[in-house]
Amino acid sequence: MRKFMINVNGNSYEVEVEEIKEGAAQATAPVTAPRPAAPKPAAAPAAAPKPAPAAAPAAAPAGANTVTAPMPGTILSINVKAGDAVKKGQVLCILEAMKMENELKAPRSGIVKALHVQPGQDVERGAVLAEIE
Repeated sequence: MRKFMINVNGNSYEVEVEEIKEGAAQATAPVTAPRPAAPKPAAAPAAAPKPAPAAAPAAAPAGANTVTAPMPGTILSINVKAGDAVKKGQVLCILEAMKMENELKAPRSGIVKALHVQPGQDVERGAVLAEIE
């Protein structure tokens, strides 16, 4: 049995999952309702560390903003190319995650300096997708 923490609509649940080996007989176990995990103590906002981007460039130039993946998924399409002028809120690319298409928008107006992904590429949470200067 392996234990996992699952978050559903802001609620955390601790679940146990049994791994079934190939060719092994399946034993049925009674199904039980999930039990909520113990609430986590609230941390001070300043103490909460931010995850480091997985594919961050060595150093972002001054004045450049990076657009990062908010969750793991697959890039379905890219609506801009390097050198394009973009406005704040303009859709840069579409990220498919959990069978949902998510529009990733420009955090500010500027020029697309670089794109670090291509359609069909799998990305992790925090991966740098584009730079806007």
